[in-house]
Amino acid sequence: MTEKVLPKEDSDFSLPGRIDESNSAYFEPEIELKSKSKALAIFGIAFVLVAAGVFTYYFLNQSEIDSQILDNTAFKTLEEKMVEHYGVGQFGSEHAHAALAVFINGDKIDFSHPQFQIQSKYIHFENDNSYLIHKHATDVPLDMLFASFGLEITPECIVLRYEADTREYCTDSENTMVFLINGKSFPNINLYEIRHNDRILISFGNSELVSEQLKYLEELEIHDIPKSSKIISGKDIFV
Repeated sequence: MTEKVLPKEDSDFSLPGRIDESNSAYFEPEIELKSKSKALAIFGIAFVLVAAGVFTYYFLNQSEIDSQILDNTAFKTLEEKMVEHYGVGQFGSEHAHAALAVFINGDKIDFSHPQFQIQSKYIHFENDNSYLIHKHATDVPLDMLFASFGLEITPECIVLRYEADTREYCTDSENTMVFLINGKSFPNINLYEIRHNDRILISFGNSELVSEQLKYLEELEIHDIPKSSKIISGKDIFV
């Protein structure tokens, strides 16, 4: 009868019935689980430290941070940004009237519609008038008037932004752009600051129509500045 001989290795993993355990892969899930737990613990500690640091910084600098938030230009209206950009004077520091006519392909833009009326307290149309500009401060360029109701004017294009759509008219071989102030050419109409009794023509399209448009502009009545202004209740606007 043959005698059974035990393996010569001293390792328990070589004994019968321990074959599966002798495979090193048997221990890998446990090692991997411990590694993940350790990583999560480190991440948690780091997150707590960072959060504590942010909270401490805000607590120590709360007044300064709150002041920066309140001064952030993202919270300012378009008019407030333009007032700051152009260095506009105090409201009521000046009062001037001027006539404006804007023609596109021979058709005049009617500024009497509500979307064009009193959109800025510094420079605007009012009383359903379709052409008379009112300016109520110093250093107010025409750009502020145009921007207040979504009109963009460049040397090459006129862009009208309505609630429903946007229309763009740009110069080409057949259409030109003309800027005239009191009958004289003016290259950058946006930066012009009106003076009382100015007559301003902006014309896109057939240049042959300009003389007729100028005649129309000259016939418009420019009202005198009232000796005593009245204020529109709730709007802080003089008329």
